[in-house]
Parts: sequence; C-alpha cells; structure tokens
Amino acid sequence: MPTNEQRRAAAKRKLERQLERRAQQARRNRILTIVGAVVAVLVVAGAAGTAIVLKSHHNSERSTASATTSSEASEAPGAPGQLPAFKPPADLGANCEYPPSVEPASKPVEPPRSGKVPTDPAQISVSMVTDQGPIGLMLNNAQAPCTVNSFASLASKHFFDNTGCHRLTTAPVLHVLQCGDPTGTGTGGPGYQFANEYPTNQYPPGDPALQEPVTYPRGTLAMAHSAQPNSNGSQFFLVYQDSKLPPDYTVFGKIQDDGLATLDKIAKGGVAPGGKAPDDGPPNTKVTITSALLD
Repeated sequence: MPTNEQRRAAAKRKLERQLERRAQQARRNRILTIVGAVVAVLVVAGAAGTAIVLKSHHNSERSTASATTSSEASEAPGAPGQLPAFKPPADLGANCEYPPSVEPASKPVEPPRSGKVPTDPAQISVSMVTDQGPIGLMLNNAQAPCTVNSFASLASKHFFDNTGCHRLTTAPVLHVLQCGDPTGTGTGGPGYQFANEYPTNQYPPGDPALQEPVTYPRGTLAMAHSAQPNSNGSQFFLVYQDSKLPPDYTVFGKIQDDGLATLDKIAKGGVAPGGKAPDDGPPNTKVTITSALLD
C-alpha cells in the first residue's frame, strides 16, 4: 500500500503533467485560431471565433491543499479563474462547531466557544512574530467568522508560540509557507476540527467548480486541511506569490506588508535538501513563530 508521501508525490506529478498538457493544448488552439482566421478572412464578419474553454484539473498535497479532478467544468460565481465575490450566507457565524478530530491535540488547548459568534468587528489585527521577522496579519472576521474565532482562540492561548513553519513550496502553481503544526510534521493539530467557509460557501454543495483551480493571490491567509471534509484545525498557509488551488481552502485574512517582506526572504532561501521534492519541503531558512498576539 503506498504511503502518504508516495501518494502526494504521485498527485504532484499528475498535476504537472496536466498543466503541461493544458499548455500544449492552448498553443495548438492559438495556431488553429490563426489558420482559421486566414482561411475565413473574406467572411470574418460572419465567422466570429469560438471560445474554447479548457478545463483545469488540480491535485495537490492534502497537507496544504487537497483536490480531486472533475470530468466536467462549471462556471465559478465570479471572474473565471479567480476567487468569487463574497456574498454573505444567511447563516454566517450562526452555528460554529468544533467537534473533536480523529487525531488528538498535538499541544494541549481548549477548543474555542461554539454556537453563534460575532462578525463585528469586521477585521482583527494580529501581530505574529517569527525569528525571521514580523508577519502582520489582518483577519477577515466578517467573511470567515468561525475560522477567525478558532485562530484568535488559539493565538490567545499561545498555541502557535514557539512552533515551526514546516513546509515551503516553490512549485510552478503553489507558492506558500505552511505553519500552525506544533509537531512540525504536517500532521499535528489542536484536537478539534471545523468546516470550510469562504470561498467554499459561495458554491452549491457538490458543484464541480469546487474542484477547479482558482487563483489565491499573493498576500492571502488561508487554512490547510486534510483529505477529510470539514477537517480544518490549526494549520494555515501564507501565500507569498499567486497560487492555483481549488476553492475549498478557507480564506480568512490577508498578510500585511511587513509579513510579505519576511515571506519573500524566507522563500528566497528555497526548500531544504531532503524534502518531499526539490520544490516542496521544509524551508531552507528555518522559521519559528515566537509569538502571535491579537492587537
């Protein structure tokens, strides 16, 4: 039976093959479009070009981002290939639940309060300090209150203090630093889990678009999760360069300018030798969160 690392490596190779095939197809389509335009130049007014929609499939590592492939694409509620515009669900923050996870807590901590949580203030500032520099965060409480409630609770209980950021990716479509695991292995968490919020809640359940990559822009703060549904815990990732992921990773804030400067420095150091892959593994520049405090 293949190990988790073997499955993740296979999934990554599959993604790279899919992206290469997509690029090749795009080149062929451009050539065909040009040839067709020349042939039809005398009737161009009546021969409008046909748009070709290319399905994009993604299957990345589940420790930061998980995905399944879809045989059919559907149009996401927003600009194609981008995160959708936020439309508050009617039950936003009305029933936040944090049931126990299968894995026990890696570091003793009480779960956050459950039930209804406030969406005001809309934003909450966090000063996160690492041994490589500050990473200021602005949590979007009006968009992902259950997630912010958990993160703020963990920060106030010093769960993130003296924990390492265990994963850096420099792959063509994924540029993130992942943190929040006290064990530093990518398997640790707080002993509870909770459901996705934005952008997942902008799509109907089961929508194939949930499996199609969109751009998580530079400066995005989002939750990592396992292959199981509703398995958010304490691990989060910081996007230092535009990345492609399916929209089932909760976006709950932004990285402030000081944080982006720190992330750029860390990313410049690359991935340490001996990781899962040359572009995916522990950061060569070791990173430890010394403190994370609500401002």
